[in-house]
Amino acid sequence: MTERLYYDDAYQTKFTAEVLERLTWEDQPAVVLNRTAFYPASGGQPADRGLLGGHRVLDVVEREEDEGVIHVLDDPLEDDPVEGEVAWIRRFDHMQQHTGQHVLSAAFDRVLGAHTVGFHLGAEASTIDVDQAALEMEDIHPVEAQANDVVWGDRRVDVELVERDALGHMNIEPPPGVEGPVRLVTITGPRPRGRRPFDVNPCGGTHVSRTGEIGLIKVTGVEHRGDDTRIEFLCGHRALRDYREKLGTVSTLGRMLTVGTWELDQAVERLQTENKALRHEQRELRGQLLDLEGERLVSSGETRGPYRVAGAVWEGKRPDELRMLALKVAEHSRHVALLFSTLDRTHYCFARAQDADIDVNQLLQKACARLDGKGGGRPHIAQGSAPKSPAREVRDILKDLKAALGPPQ
Repeated sequence: MTERLYYDDAYQTKFTAEVLERLTWEDQPAVVLNRTAFYPASGGQPADRGLLGGHRVLDVVEREEDEGVIHVLDDPLEDDPVEGEVAWIRRFDHMQQHTGQHVLSAAFDRVLGAHTVGFHLGAEASTIDVDQAALEMEDIHPVEAQANDVVWGDRRVDVELVERDALGHMNIEPPPGVEGPVRLVTITGPRPRGRRPFDVNPCGGTHVSRTGEIGLIKVTGVEHRGDDTRIEFLCGHRALRDYREKLGTVSTLGRMLTVGTWELDQAVERLQTENKALRHEQRELRGQLLDLEGERLVSSGETRGPYRVAGAVWEGKRPDELRMLALKVAEHSRHVALLFSTLDRTHYCFARAQDADIDVNQLLQKACARLDGKGGGRPHIAQGSAPKSPAREVRDILKDLKAALGPPQ
């Protein structure tokens, strides 16, 4: 229904066409043309973008029932005939990534005997899934090396239509659902001519004409997925951009640590060792400080009825610190701890000694009701939190809770 110009020339970005149909596609105006250079999303490769009659092309899709290429637009198109222009930077990026995928998949097959069972060309990175489990970067380095040898060999990338019946003689599996001639993409072998191709695959995508235009193939990640391994990779401009960003990060870290980039791993290892020692020292000092604060709370407590009440409102005390201090107070006979802290939220922890006949969880529920908070626990210790409240309001609540325990002695 639509002549696909990218089949014959992936480098063609401008064309003129006639409108065969105007329609609405997913609530957007759209047209079907008699010919197009726009590639529709297919085979793991995203669709092209660009302009059609001065209107932005938002998406390009293939209609299953008649293989018509639908151009989804930002506004209705009135022109006929119409001039179209494919966004070249996006198109060439997809050409680099897709041809790079062919090279990388063939290298996996040749080096590791791993066959590609899935491909996705993403906006930032591309992936292939290969049918070998638990591959690591060390396993992939020889694959990456061979793939880049093919890139730097600047081999031809040939495209031809072959009758479906001829594929069997070439040991190529016909693509499912494709009737009639099959489009084959061939990456030629090394010079001299006559040697067997590096890769031959049925494919309807857009590709560069020589492997040198891929620039570079860089594997950037592996993900174990059961019996398969997902390989993330970058080609061409994407690989250059990734290198530039990572080099910038590494250089910044080197300046921050005042070391050469080649010494970064050693510098980070030293920092980790020092940080571990400092954390240990910090825990010890924190424990000593909490002991002192616990003693201060006990000594500054006030007698309320039959209880000795230690209450406080801090700014910035963590919930675990409140709990540790409350338990330290509760080690003393007939003591009750009513402790609050205003941080990102208002936190509170109440505790009482074993010989103090009072249910601190009931006290906590009163605080929750006043602060619109939540929490709970057992009669001897309870903990909760609420949205952050002004310290003045929290001190008023503490005052009322103390009063509920009895008059001051």
